[in-house]
Amino acid sequence: MPVSLGSLFKLAAGISPSEASFAKRGFWCGENAVREHLECVGMSFLKGYNLALEDQGSAVLSEKLEEVENEFRGFAYEGAAMALAILDRLIPWKKTRLQTFIDGPGSPHIFMMYVGAGWSLARLPFRRQEALAKPDPVLRWLEIDGYGFHEGFFHWPNYVKKQIRASRLTGYASRAFDQGLGRSLWFVEGADVERIASTIRKFPSYRQADLWSGVGLACAYAGGADRSAAELLRRSACCYQNHLAQGAAFAAKTRQRAKNPTANTDRVCRSLCGVSADEAALITDSTRFGLPESGPVPAYEVWRQRIQTQFSGSQKNHD
Repeated sequence: MPVSLGSLFKLAAGISPSEASFAKRGFWCGENAVREHLECVGMSFLKGYNLALEDQGSAVLSEKLEEVENEFRGFAYEGAAMALAILDRLIPWKKTRLQTFIDGPGSPHIFMMYVGAGWSLARLPFRRQEALAKPDPVLRWLEIDGYGFHEGFFHWPNYVKKQIRASRLTGYASRAFDQGLGRSLWFVEGADVERIASTIRKFPSYRQADLWSGVGLACAYAGGADRSAAELLRRSACCYQNHLAQGAAFAAKTRQRAKNPTANTDRVCRSLCGVSADEAALITDSTRFGLPESGPVPAYEVWRQRIQTQFSGSQKNHD
């Protein structure tokens, strides 16, 4: 039987689900239930990645991704975006798979897809540039966020323990990288709040706000911890509580747009933001209007700062 090009790519570039296991990655985790939940997140990502490598077109891919359990479906779309970005770069006669999918069935998961596209920046260092030819001027920073998560997840001894900075990233890109690196801490430290807080405190102070923002997003979107953990996380963030809340609000908006809400996201938003997930998502909408098209501060960061300001006052009501 003839072998399809997609099958060859899957054979050459496919990633085994075992790569998402804590044993393989060397992550710490004190509770089996938490470990199993977070491993399911990673395996959902890899399922989407391996499905997209088959290169069977947007309609077929979307149909298969929709079979993934609702809570984990966004991660499957994220993985698919990584694969599509890689295929776009390696097959010169067809470079619009990712953009076509984002404009079509992937649109509800646009935030996750931008992050997933960023993973390809790490896997193809010889072609490290934006995965999308015409990226959204605001959301494009999520690609660098995804790059940061990848490096923290797969190379945590260097990027988390040794605190190595990403090479060739300058200006705001370094901060976006740290936001993704912060998300990876939720996995590296097994969603253990005390370990996460201890790890962040070892970083230079100028990096800590972005790391906390990433942790807030991961806690609210990926889940795996109970309400008491979210409350402890808020107290542990100290002066960075509004950054933590902003990350949780991003998670709420991501799930709202994709229509895959979870009780965890709502519970975490109530703990970190002082409002429901739906209300937190609305705050991300209202603060996105009138963002500057240019200026010394990227529109994406202006958006984040506006959200953080919204939660600065509400944090006092928690204590």
